[in-house]
Amino acid sequence: MNKFLKGLSLWLIIILVAMLFARLMRPQEHKEIDYSEFKNYLRSGQVVEALISEALIKGSFKNEKGELVKFKTVPVEDPKLVEELEAYGVKYKGEVKKNWLSVVLLNFGPILLFIFIWFMLIRSMQAGGKQAMSFGRTRAKLMDQSKQRVTFKDVAGVEEAKEELQEIIAFLKDPKKFQKLGGKIPKGVLLYGAPGTGKTLLARAVAGEAGVPFFSASGSEFVEMFVGVGASRVRDLFTQGRKNAPCLLFVDELDAVGRHRFAGIGGGHDEREQTLNQLLVEMDGFDTREGVILIAATNRPDVLDPALLRPGRFDRHIMVPNPDLNGREEILKVHTRQIKLAPDVDLKVIARRTPGFVGSDIANLVNEAALLAAREDKKAVEMKEFEEAIDRVIAGPQRKSRMISEREKKIIAYHEAGHTLVAKLIPGTDPIHKVSIIPRGPALGYTLQLPLEDKYLSTKTEITNKLTVFLGGRAAEELTFNELTTGAENDLHQATEIAHKMVCEYGMSDKVGPLTLRKKESEIFLGRDFAKEKAYSEKTAQMIDQEVRKIVEDCRSRAKELLTKNKAKLDRLAKALMEKEILVGEEVEQILKHAQEVSPSERKSRTRDRNKKSRK
Repeated sequence: MNKFLKGLSLWLIIILVAMLFARLMRPQEHKEIDYSEFKNYLRSGQVVEALISEALIKGSFKNEKGELVKFKTVPVEDPKLVEELEAYGVKYKGEVKKNWLSVVLLNFGPILLFIFIWFMLIRSMQAGGKQAMSFGRTRAKLMDQSKQRVTFKDVAGVEEAKEELQEIIAFLKDPKKFQKLGGKIPKGVLLYGAPGTGKTLLARAVAGEAGVPFFSASGSEFVEMFVGVGASRVRDLFTQGRKNAPCLLFVDELDAVGRHRFAGIGGGHDEREQTLNQLLVEMDGFDTREGVILIAATNRPDVLDPALLRPGRFDRHIMVPNPDLNGREEILKVHTRQIKLAPDVDLKVIARRTPGFVGSDIANLVNEAALLAAREDKKAVEMKEFEEAIDRVIAGPQRKSRMISEREKKIIAYHEAGHTLVAKLIPGTDPIHKVSIIPRGPALGYTLQLPLEDKYLSTKTEITNKLTVFLGGRAAEELTFNELTTGAENDLHQATEIAHKMVCEYGMSDKVGPLTLRKKESEIFLGRDFAKEKAYSEKTAQMIDQEVRKIVEDCRSRAKELLTKNKAKLDRLAKALMEKEILVGEEVEQILKHAQEVSPSERKSRTRDRNKKSRK
């Protein structure tokens, strides 16, 4: 601070001296004359104009040569001055006396402004210099394990991944145990899986279990618009790791910096590739005996550069899968530790109702249920809130305020009744859990089937049964109203997609045969994938279209036939839906149990009457 004040004082003195020198050197603009001389010029008619103030009179007069000369003089008490000025036709005006503040601002304002600008400029330059010096420093954050320590108790549903990581924890706790036998611990561990499965949480749990520092960074933090910054940050990250060894370095979203090199047209010597090259060099250069282990996470391992995945860099690849039924139950137990649960809450039922949910989905589900209970001022979260939260997460919030006409409500009821009845009539399908015609999100209604167990394989029969259920809603509309609506758009989209996979990916078409003709969806690399030729001919493409159409048409015909034979059950189910709007599985069972079958003769007569009405 003293150094700064000394510098500021020196510059202030230099500026004052410069201004004083400039003022002395400046030529005098006004000629100073005596007041008597001024009066003589006035009486001789030479004065042209005058500016009168209390302390000074300024003006101009014409000399003998006719030149205009500026003058100034100190006034004396002269009451008749104004009369004389008017008598000799002199232009005159008065000047108000300036106060001390205006004088100070007028004389010293430029100096103060210059000092302020100079001060701000110097500060910004100093700050910019500090930022420039730290621009190449890593942005990795050191997690405070004392405050936010995460252990394997906080991670559930990924038991296999936890077992794979136990070896890393043992090495970080006791490196000599492995070094005695000459073994080398993996330099890098790659965690991959769907978003929300808990990859970052697993990495933090490893650090928490081992009790070592945990540096966390995102892949996108390494890549900047300035060349060389990313590589510098990679070097600094490993330098920080060596200083704090033993420790864990965690890089999230590795695909942001570790994608295939030379992916673009015309080469790819860009900043991202320089950063990747530096990462490869650092992983080759550091030794695990230093106690530094790199853990990375990604959702897209298929786009990573092969040089990253070879042994000696990311030696161990650990998949973090979607949790199964038991895993979802364990995750629910973790997230409901701080939640007050009512006695009627059954976490097993909730786990069964959430197939395909990952850890983040379940955390959101528990939070939604707690918010719903708090909204109604309940003391504990009941099963009702969990049921509503599941529906909100899957289909969206209820839209009870949406006005639907009776005709449209009837169409929706028959559509959902068609899905439900076909699912009940086909053996082996998942049991019905709930049917609703209350709009949720973009859907006007929905039919929810609850699987008894997680399935990892599907037979051709199971897939065609699923397709038939999808098309049951459209078949019910066509059978009842002899008209089609746009309500089956999503059903048709899913049915067509599944039928296409059956033909092109699963080899379930007798005509096309056991071939995989559909290219796996992956990221397109310009200049690489565009050059590839089509995998099959136009004749094969036409055959694929015919087979997809045949599968969908067969399932639609099957659904319509089932509903035609059980029209009375369809009518009874749709009527109950219009009355109650929501039916659970037990209610559906009771309705179908008491529904009477329509005799063939009565069904024919009803069909005949309906055809007559349509002709009219």
